[in-house]
Amino acid sequence: MKIAIIVAMDKELALLRPHIENESTVEANGFTYYCGRMGGRDVVVGKCGIGKVNAAVGALTLIDTFHPAMVVNTGVAGGTGAGNPPAQVLDLVLASEIAYHDVWCGPGTERGQAAGFPARFECPLPLEIRRSLGAREGLLASGDIFVDDPADLKRILALYPDAIAVDMESAAIAQVCALKDVPFVCLRVVSDTPGEGGNMAAYTDFWSAAPERTFESVGRLLQLL
Repeated sequence: MKIAIIVAMDKELALLRPHIENESTVEANGFTYYCGRMGGRDVVVGKCGIGKVNAAVGALTLIDTFHPAMVVNTGVAGGTGAGNPPAQVLDLVLASEIAYHDVWCGPGTERGQAAGFPARFECPLPLEIRRSLGAREGLLASGDIFVDDPADLKRILALYPDAIAVDMESAAIAQVCALKDVPFVCLRVVSDTPGEGGNMAAYTDFWSAAPERTFESVGRLLQLL
């Protein structure tokens, strides 16, 4: 069973690649994919680029090229301050659901809902796997905004009071996986908290402080599947 892993940025890819054993590369549709073993599984790892369009094209290319049994999205996310307690920097967040925070398709749909799809994409994992990962679980709100303005965060939480984190790719990847009938999991690490002062500095500092163990969690997930 081959598992596909997709990230958005070079910094995320650089933290993930050291965990790939027997690495080889495949070029497809302008993307470079890294094949090998991780967590006892055959994997293919790719970087899609930032934002919904890049995420959708990268995910579709990955699925059509490698036909994985599951797609895992990993990388960083911003904590929203929601939840009890809220997710903090370096906490792992596991999406139980994913929704767009910047989509409105008009009458007959809910705000945040892509037409023809559910308002929230579910990411089911068995309870024993979720507990073993030790991540905070909840809704991830996704859209084409780097959230550093408290006003943007307020708008997102007004739409989704239960959103524990925000990102820029996971909903688009989830939508592609729904189109292609491929199971999808999203496991990210909190890099900053937009509702607090100085979150841009926290995001910048995160990359020098981020321990590799945050990305080793993907290996643990693979072992548990």
